[in-house]
Amino acid sequence: MFQFCSLYSGSSGNCSLIQTDTTNILIDAGESCKKITDALSSLHITPDQIDAILVTHEHSDHVKGLGTFSKKYEVPVFANNETWDAMPSQKEKIAPSQIHTFYVGKNLQIGNIQIEPFSIPHDAANPCGFNIFYEQQKISIATDIGHLDRSILQNLCYSSFILLESNYDPNILKCSPYPYSLKERIAGPNGHLSNDMAGKVISYLTDYGLKNAMLGHLSKENNFPELAYKTVLEKLIENHANDKIEHLSVAMRNEPSKVIQIG
Repeated sequence: MFQFCSLYSGSSGNCSLIQTDTTNILIDAGESCKKITDALSSLHITPDQIDAILVTHEHSDHVKGLGTFSKKYEVPVFANNETWDAMPSQKEKIAPSQIHTFYVGKNLQIGNIQIEPFSIPHDAANPCGFNIFYEQQKISIATDIGHLDRSILQNLCYSSFILLESNYDPNILKCSPYPYSLKERIAGPNGHLSNDMAGKVISYLTDYGLKNAMLGHLSKENNFPELAYKTVLEKLIENHANDKIEHLSVAMRNEPSKVIQIG
């Protein structure tokens, strides 16, 4: 068994679950401890079954419930040094024995899951995505990406499944009530990925074995799930890649996704 479930995804909070027969890992804890516990309960998982939490970066929508969840349930937390330094209020809640450091570009093992952190461009201390391996299958987690480069694409190749950011629609962003500086930040090289770019990336990755993709981290103000799905699907059709994708879905903001079986 190798499976993925998005518990929460969006600009208001992010948390995902990776499971094998013997290992359960959370990616981020960007909702309250109670909401994360409730989501796990809906999947018949208790918090004491969580083996670790991996942190992509220190922004609140990724670490809101981190310290409380770790402290309450004695769950180990893994982050890089720069991220630990950038979230002191979360770190101080976590028992020293549960604080662990990984290094971007260096693999780590948790249970029977191998994790490869890779750098992403975002306005955080040392943000990263994760490639997650189990029995010749690969899951990629890639959100909060300001722009794509060859290195990131190479990291995403040969994934069976990807959770990819599809944060905003450029036209909606232009007309939003956000101040100009925030609009520039979102659409800038260290901000977020648009629906159109998500479609281009998924189309590209179908040539490298991608069969299953979930769109995540949608903006509440500058996007809609139906629009993100439609835009990406149109891009797949335009690139003659729609027949290569077996399943395309959108991670919901306030409830768990369907459990995706990998392989």
